[in-house]
Amino acid sequence: MRILLARHGETSWNAQGRYQGQIDIPLSDVGEAQGFALGERLKGLSITRAVASPLSRAKRTAELGLGDRAVMLTTEAGLMEIAHGTWEGLLASEIREVDGATLAAWRDSPHTVLMPKGESLQMVLDRAWPAFVKACAGLGEADTLLLVAHDAVNRVLLCRILGLPLSRCWAFRQAPTTLNLLEGPDVDHLEVVRLNDCAHTTAFFGEAVHRAL
Repeated sequence: MRILLARHGETSWNAQGRYQGQIDIPLSDVGEAQGFALGERLKGLSITRAVASPLSRAKRTAELGLGDRAVMLTTEAGLMEIAHGTWEGLLASEIREVDGATLAAWRDSPHTVLMPKGESLQMVLDRAWPAFVKACAGLGEADTLLLVAHDAVNRVLLCRILGLPLSRCWAFRQAPTTLNLLEGPDVDHLEVVRLNDCAHTTAFFGEAVHRAL
């Protein structure tokens, strides 16, 4: 089976560098354009199943990526972004003023952090992996799943697939509407064929760094 693990397009909060989490912020005009570009990238590709986070930025990205095939799209709550708790809507500079130690730990040892009134990376993995397994259930050798989620969700899933500890979640990037191609006979034997492929929106050496997570 083949899995196209994508991230949603840009929102205004992404552009501003605000911690977004589970507040349902829609795609910006830039994000909509990125979604259309994803659709052009996927046009003509056979997609068997499509699943997205229910947050509108992910769901809308999936719809734009699928185009006329969007009728097949379903949502899965386990794929929602990490709950940033009291950090949601804030800039890193604002968090640093009130909770600098936790912010530093989030950057240096993210696996140790429980977001204030929110989640840890392990908590995200504990709900996202079963959702991922459910989305893949029954896929055959020639089947392709499009799964559209979020930065932290993609990172914890990829860490598990790559055999990396969650402490290494910053070791790779996940740009807006990026594609990660996974292939294998089942979820426990997946190979990462493409990682953070955002050629449809970003030049080869273009900027693909998020401003907040």
